[in-house]
Amino acid sequence: MNSNDTFTVAGRTFSSRLLVGTGKYKDMDETQEAIEASGAEIITIAVRRTNMGQNSDEPNILELLPPDRYTILPNTAGCYDQKTAVRTCRLARELLDGHNLVKLEVLGDEKTLFPDVIATLRAAEELVKDGFDVMVYTNDDPIIARQLEEIGCAAVMPLAAPIGSGLGIRNPLNIRTIVENAHVPILVDAGVGTASDAAMAMELGCDGVLMNTAIAAAKDPVLMASAMKKGIEAGREAFLAGRMTAKRFASASSPVDGLFF
Repeated sequence: MNSNDTFTVAGRTFSSRLLVGTGKYKDMDETQEAIEASGAEIITIAVRRTNMGQNSDEPNILELLPPDRYTILPNTAGCYDQKTAVRTCRLARELLDGHNLVKLEVLGDEKTLFPDVIATLRAAEELVKDGFDVMVYTNDDPIIARQLEEIGCAAVMPLAAPIGSGLGIRNPLNIRTIVENAHVPILVDAGVGTASDAAMAMELGCDGVLMNTAIAAAKDPVLMASAMKKGIEAGREAFLAGRMTAKRFASASSPVDGLFF
């Protein structure tokens, strides 16, 4: 990849377009190895499920992933209402010495983990007013994506499929519509299963992809992290290159017209 092909969110510029989480690995060593193999610069951490300093007698994830090496993206996984999500972001800001970049998700259903869009809009508005740079998980509705951007979110993160499902991008037309109308970064969040899904997201013009389960639940998470890195890079290059126009019938690469025999 061209080292100058970067993306910027909330005034921060990054070379890697792959964002990864820290959950579901078998141990800390595997977590660290997979993250290193992914090449990710932004690491998302579930504040309600991971010790970031809340419990002094437990291992602190920030010792494994120091903020001077990675950009930490605290997230509100496990929050099912506006109040809890906002409180979790404020806790993260306190634990990270004023760090304002957060990933907001307000879930609406325990089985599917689909977002509660109304609560998400309200929480986003409150957090933006409170000075947070909000990267927001939402459904793949272009209208909601536009409203979240208008509120002032730093990035909009539509799902590809339900969280943890590995089903891949189920509605590429919606994702493309969101991308085409956005003025902030668009990152696919949730539902990616393998490297080809990551490549497809990038080919649609997304600025990046966030994933956790697709790497952590693979038979070889470290190898999958490496594959995801390559998938992101290949998809981005394909988008920049501009694919050929799809045709119903092929055109001969070596036409017979004008041959001497």
